[in-house]
Amino acid sequence: MFFVGLDIGSSMTKVVIINEHDEVIVRILGPTGAEHRRLANKVMQDALQLADLTFDKISYVMATGYGRLNVPFADRQMSEITCQAAGVHTIFPGVKTAIDIGGQDAKGLKIDRGRLVDFVMNDKCAAGTGRFLEVLAETLGIRVEDFGNLSLQAKDKVVVNNICTVFARDEITARISEGKPIADVIAGVHDAIAGRVVNMVKRIKIEPEIVFTAGLATNIGVVKAMEQHTGFKVSIPPNPFTTVALGAAVLGKQIVFKSLEKGEPIKRKERSLEEARFFSSGEAK
Repeated sequence: MFFVGLDIGSSMTKVVIINEHDEVIVRILGPTGAEHRRLANKVMQDALQLADLTFDKISYVMATGYGRLNVPFADRQMSEITCQAAGVHTIFPGVKTAIDIGGQDAKGLKIDRGRLVDFVMNDKCAAGTGRFLEVLAETLGIRVEDFGNLSLQAKDKVVVNNICTVFARDEITARISEGKPIADVIAGVHDAIAGRVVNMVKRIKIEPEIVFTAGLATNIGVVKAMEQHTGFKVSIPPNPFTTVALGAAVLGKQIVFKSLEKGEPIKRKERSLEEARFFSSGEAK
């Protein structure tokens, strides 16, 4: 049996296919485009091809993320927060707190044995998110992928008082003009992001084991700052971008297994991928 989790996020789309043992068969990710329905069909086709599977071999499809309602072949939709809790618990069974910093938002999750107990998230401001670092990377003329290693070279991190993207950019430009080393400035930015997010997550009480996911979890400088602000070691999944998609697949599997245990029919959408492709093209109503 095979189960699909499809996460259409604000900036990246992820697909994970697992088997009945929660083993990942395929995981793919790419940029989220404007036409979610066409994108959903394409990434599903790509994942099936990599897995050497046909759509009729898939037992359940769970859609999640920003564009979850635009997956016409999904059997069910579920929030990314619920899926995140299930995904990180699959990898780290002892997780109590999950921190997710993506392209456009930051979240903190309180988890108990894989179940979402409580959560907090920031507003839609770019401050403290991946987009925040992208804007600063453009300002500094440095690839955002290089921020992590550069920040580790800092001797005396600069205090960044403004976390608002516009004002922070002006403040950072001023610090560079004063001759502050770029490494010190970037380390200060990482510290400001981590401090802002950790203060938010403290509202639901931070407890170890702490798992850090999404785009900024690949930035070693932000990870280091996160550990300093929480006072705990932070665990990073092997694939921090795809934990939400993994959780969606796992929750889909749980739905199927519960139906089988009760001897009830599995509630699925009666639509093939070919029909979904036609549906998403705008030709069908």
